[in-house]
Amino acid sequence: MAIEVRYDHTPNPNAVKFTANQVVFEGTGSYSFKQGEDANHPLAAALLDIEGVDNVFGYQDFVTVNKKADADWDTLIPNVKEAFQKIYG
Repeated sequence: MAIEVRYDHTPNPNAVKFTANQVVFEGTGSYSFKQGEDANHPLAAALLDIEGVDNVFGYQDFVTVNKKADADWDTLIPNVKEAFQKIYG
């Protein structure tokens, strides 16, 4: 089954929540990765490679992406969706 991803804006203008139709972070714990850290999760690593992404927080079927202040969601959102497709296609 191909992955489907929807996104929702949050009260924080620098954060957007992306929810998938399947589990992308296994287990019961949450995951948090910051720019410059060695992300040991393929989706987190792909997201942190996107210019303008500052950090990511993941739990089961969703990930919240936080952007740098000068980044633009109109550019980032398609790149984030593309990262999901590359990893989970």
